[in-house]
Amino acid sequence: MATSPQLVADKTISHKPRKRLAWVGTTFLIVLTVGFIYMVIRARPDNTGALQNPILFLQFVVSGLQLGFVYALIALGYTMVYGIVKLINFAHGDVFMVGAFVSFYAVARFKWHVWPKTVFPDMPLGLAVVIGSLTVVFLSMLVCVALAVTIERVAYKPLRDAPRIAALITAIGVSFFLEFFGALYFVFSPRFIPYERPFNVVAWYIKDGIHIITENQPAPNGSITFSNIFLFIIVASIVVQLFLQFLVRRTKTGIAMRATSFDKPTARLMGINVDQVISFTFAIGAAFAGLGGVLYAIAYSSIWTQLGILPGLKAFVAAVLGGIGSIPGAFVGALIMGQAEALTAGYVSTPMRDAIAFTILILVLLVKPTGIFGEPEKEKA
Repeated sequence: MATSPQLVADKTISHKPRKRLAWVGTTFLIVLTVGFIYMVIRARPDNTGALQNPILFLQFVVSGLQLGFVYALIALGYTMVYGIVKLINFAHGDVFMVGAFVSFYAVARFKWHVWPKTVFPDMPLGLAVVIGSLTVVFLSMLVCVALAVTIERVAYKPLRDAPRIAALITAIGVSFFLEFFGALYFVFSPRFIPYERPFNVVAWYIKDGIHIITENQPAPNGSITFSNIFLFIIVASIVVQLFLQFLVRRTKTGIAMRATSFDKPTARLMGINVDQVISFTFAIGAAFAGLGGVLYAIAYSSIWTQLGILPGLKAFVAAVLGGIGSIPGAFVGALIMGQAEALTAGYVSTPMRDAIAFTILILVLLVKPTGIFGEPEKEKA
């Protein structure tokens, strides 16, 4: 069938001319990038520069990967919700925090990580810990799902047709409520709480091969270390990414999500339950945040009620960097954020590792507001 010239013209993508001062942001980005590279590779009296000590540099890269894969689990929730309802759900980071606390109580107070051993005394301890740890993870994800769906129905759904600023302010309010309500002594507590891991940490070092680190013994000098926690985080994050791509691209629910994102009124006319799709999007994003909260707590072994603020904001920056609304973009942006934070802490300044996230956000908005994977704005010819 021949294509109408007018239809072709309507589908033509044209870029808006760049603003006159856009070069300022580009220049700032170039200068900052060059300065950052110099800080990383420059020679230092203690021989810690990247060229002087490449092993130390690779160790920072490993730390950045661990952070980045955790941020990816949070950023996926941000980008999915924005893609469907065009809402920046600032309470998402606090759902991440709740997931960490649920796993803490499940392990420290109720010993759910070893419940199979209690029920089946003859079961090998290793298998019991694996099943029990998975149970703790699923419990945290389930609680986060219930919390997110409740927030969506109570706080966001009544404002669906209101101006976006109303929903944004509500999201900030929900975030503060979760943080300070959780800080009450009869809820979570305002104090930092040491996190009891559900399994033992096993570490390896890379030097002339891969070797296990003996308990209470340091790794040899000049080696790169990693742990089973690092591997769990990477595997979980990649599996979630693949599952989400399959869900969105290959299932009826994913088709409904994409249709709802594109045009809600038309989706309703096609028989799609838009409200149900939106609730499902909040639920699955919260499940990933709950998983991220458990893994973050296991990796860094300390939790408190403000835990979700900075990781949540950094994951939001990662989503913007990758192109908010893009699932691969959120994943790539999170990995970039993890590396930027780890290398900044290692070679520039530890306090600057948090500032770098918001510097990246400013630069992205100045240079390419649509992000790495964001689509260019469309105009009719």
